[in-house]
Amino acid sequence: MKFFAVLALCVVGAIAVPLSADQAGLVKSTWSQVKNNEVDILAAVFSAYPDIQARFPQFAGKDVASLKDTAAFATHAGRIVGFVSEIIALIGNESNAPAVNTLVGQLAASHKGRGIQQAQFNEFRTALVSYLSSNVAWNDATAAAWTAGLDNIYGLLFAAL
Repeated sequence: MKFFAVLALCVVGAIAVPLSADQAGLVKSTWSQVKNNEVDILAAVFSAYPDIQARFPQFAGKDVASLKDTAAFATHAGRIVGFVSEIIALIGNESNAPAVNTLVGQLAASHKGRGIQQAQFNEFRTALVSYLSSNVAWNDATAAAWTAGLDNIYGLLFAAL
């Protein structure tokens, strides 16, 4: 079974098209504008997709607005946004591919055990892109850069789930 997981990662890695320098620059510059809005980002995800919020026992069934002022929510939001920041810091340099593969593999492993499905990862992606497009200068080039980057990461993620 491990062999097939490694093989799938290699295949996805081979077909993933690295971001161009311009695309990586767009992703990094737009992310730098919002990466300190951890609480707002997670609140946007939970507001758009209550089924994601329900997967977190400490947040399930609670009003998102009231959660935003809690330390537990801020801490978890910081972890999620920190992970995204770590991945974004690595993009645009092909020599960082092994580190990206490792991080994404760890994400897949930790979420697979909790029964997180591809659909919920896709919901997170949709909510994140919606948040970004509403809070940064967004145009076709920015959208294309984020789509390419997320396609690459999600390809690795789904191969490892």
